[in-house]
Amino acid sequence: MGRRLIAYLDSIKARDPAPRSRWEILLYPGVWALFWHRIAHALFRADFFFLARAVNHLSRFLTAIDIHPGATIGRNFFIDHGFTVIGETALIGDNVTIYQNVTLGGTNPVNGEAGKRHPTILEGAVIGSGAQVLGPITVGEGARVGANAVVTRDVPAGATMVGIPARQTLVDAVEYQRFTPYGTPCGERADPAGQRLDAMRCEIEALRKQIDALIRERDDQGRERA
Repeated sequence: MGRRLIAYLDSIKARDPAPRSRWEILLYPGVWALFWHRIAHALFRADFFFLARAVNHLSRFLTAIDIHPGATIGRNFFIDHGFTVIGETALIGDNVTIYQNVTLGGTNPVNGEAGKRHPTILEGAVIGSGAQVLGPITVGEGARVGANAVVTRDVPAGATMVGIPARQTLVDAVEYQRFTPYGTPCGERADPAGQRLDAMRCEIEALRKQIDALIRERDDQGRERA
């Protein structure tokens, strides 16, 4: 138990440069929210639904983080700062990082309807602050959702999504292997609109070269005939 706790705290320290010791991390609301959720989830699976909800409400009051007791969460889950909402059928893999004001929400408002209504977040994904991930979609392994993005479709593994609605942006292959705080790459190269303009410029330049080559070929043929 002690080793698992130390490993968990160290995994958070690797993603957050702010704490100077493990003791500081023990004060994080996200750590306590996960602690209370483990208890609520065990009660939920044992069909003690009212007690599970009671623990959930206590946790929300103490941490400002609302995790439904039915949500399934893997190892080394880190919520930085808080004010996060995670729905009942959400499934979160190992080593996932979520920043403040994130919602893993369902798109079906019908009360009590069975089935998957909330997202699946796979291993190593990063969800930036203010992002809304909605519906029974999948965020692939190592994917990053930028700050304030609204995601309603599946996200490929290793992709970086920004904007409303979220669109995939291109970054260097090296960037995929690097932890990105808030899931948001900085710089103009991360802007999907700018990338489309760059692609259009490249295409126009290629067409110009083709036209120049055709003109030279025509002129050469004309001189030969003369």
